[in-house]
Amino acid sequence: MEIIFIASAEDEFADAIKHYNTQSEGLGFEFAAEVKRTIERIIQYPEAWTKLSKRTRRCRTNRFPYGVIYQKREEVLLVVAVMHLSREPQAWKSRLRKKEA
Repeated sequence: MEIIFIASAEDEFADAIKHYNTQSEGLGFEFAAEVKRTIERIIQYPEAWTKLSKRTRRCRTNRFPYGVIYQKREEVLLVVAVMHLSREPQAWKSRLRKKEA
């Protein structure tokens, strides 16, 4: 399955990695690895996670307070957001309206 991050999701993922690296050396790498494991779980069980809309779901990371918001489109996993769970829960919707995908 191909994995595609929309631009803003890629940016926020990179920003979170940088943030965690400023907190503790190597923590950003651990965060990135956790997001990768989360995406692997999504690929294995794409319909198992919390449904946010008709086509969109969220899978939480295990170790960090983040969720991967995604859509499965045939053989593509479209990552819409890698969001901190304290953010406005519907913030990702405007990304799809802007047609970043």
